[in-house]
Amino acid sequence: MKTEEELNKEILETTRSIHEHYPELSKFEDEMTVTIPDKESPEINASTLKDFNDSLQAMAQGYAHSATKHIVIIGAGFAGLKIARSLNNNLHYRITLIDKNNYHQFQPLFYQVAMANLDASNISFPLRNIFEKSKNVRIRVEAVTAIHCESNTLETEKEQFRYDYLVIATGATTNYFGNSAIQEHTFPMKSTFEALQIRNTLLQHFEDAVATKTADTEKLLSVVIVGGGPTGVELSGALAEMKNDSLPFEYPELDFTKMNIYLLEGTSKLLANMSEVSSKKAQAYLTKLGVIVKTAAIVKEYDGHTLLLQDKTELQSTFVIWAAGVKGNIPPGINPEQITKTNQIKTDVFNRVVSFKNVFAVGDIAFMETDLHPKGFPQLASVAIDQAENVAANFIRLATQKPMLPYKYSNKGSMATIGRNKAVVDLATPKLSFQGFFAWIIWMTLHLFLLIGFKNRIVVFVNWMYKYVTHRQSLALLFPALTVKNKK
Repeated sequence: MKTEEELNKEILETTRSIHEHYPELSKFEDEMTVTIPDKESPEINASTLKDFNDSLQAMAQGYAHSATKHIVIIGAGFAGLKIARSLNNNLHYRITLIDKNNYHQFQPLFYQVAMANLDASNISFPLRNIFEKSKNVRIRVEAVTAIHCESNTLETEKEQFRYDYLVIATGATTNYFGNSAIQEHTFPMKSTFEALQIRNTLLQHFEDAVATKTADTEKLLSVVIVGGGPTGVELSGALAEMKNDSLPFEYPELDFTKMNIYLLEGTSKLLANMSEVSSKKAQAYLTKLGVIVKTAAIVKEYDGHTLLLQDKTELQSTFVIWAAGVKGNIPPGINPEQITKTNQIKTDVFNRVVSFKNVFAVGDIAFMETDLHPKGFPQLASVAIDQAENVAANFIRLATQKPMLPYKYSNKGSMATIGRNKAVVDLATPKLSFQGFFAWIIWMTLHLFLLIGFKNRIVVFVNWMYKYVTHRQSLALLFPALTVKNKK
């Protein structure tokens, strides 16, 4: 049991902490002071002092809970993280940020992790480090198992939370369009771990090809990328550069003329959301690098070895990367009537989930239908960040009894990089498209500034310059435990 001296010290520290964090409690000054008796007046014992200390802490906690609103944010992607950072240390709100990972992932550079150009730590940022000086943001590394919007509660694997406001920012996941065989045998790339898995499998295939003396060498070396959006284009371009630059030196035993890189797109052009000129230029860049580009190529079946297209064409490969589509990552408990065919949650112009005033959906998970955009907004990082900024601003307005402002979409354009000195950029205002070295510089600069932390920006820049000068990957590390699919 603590002595009176120890309890007195703890009481003084508690009182000082309460004054610092809850200055509004100064009106309870009389209740927050106590006179410690001397030996001649022993009427207050250690037990009484402990009760007093406990009551002080309970009073502070009770005041904090009654004076602030609780926001629970599910997902620490671009949208969820932006809201939490915008409301960091805001006196009106306490925030619980829930994610199944303890880090934020910078998705636009997943492909560089997959191609051994960057380390995973360069694009993944620990959440507790981001909020280490925060007084109102708390992190929970858990998976949400149920949402109960009617009772303003949600459950995770370990605990239950009651909220005043709920923000769903769970992003998107890979869409296999109901094909379980493709899901089983192909590799997605929607997380840092999946990017590492792709890198590991690719390197393992090269090692296996060195050891094999059979006709399987070509199958082991060939890679098929399904999906001609930015992810597929950037992956195939980076892989083609590896084939042309570093791989022949690292694996002199292998004949890389037998390595086929296929990029399959189901529609009539690559980069469907970009201009015709950018689409054609991207395809020309890839073709020059040696990528076999097939448009209007719809995958029908894949068994881990043979990929069958709808036109009966067969491609032999044990390594297929699936980047053909995404769908909203819906947490359990959302009413099916509020979910669209694209697996997104219907919202109003304030990002509030339809039928609820205190539940918001932001970013890739949100479907906001407007007169100008009846099919919703593109699932891009820029849209997620803009919506998050608007939602955070509206929370501040709500705290000061001001009306919320609707989200207004601002098209900033789009871009994609194909490789060294090769990129395509479409600007919305002014309406302009350009390609080549200048577009590549714009792409690199933007992505550097979007990274979190000065250290990470420096490390990524150094890695890029090293790759530019030496034509080599610096992070070709093989971890066998990560290889789990289509292992020979």
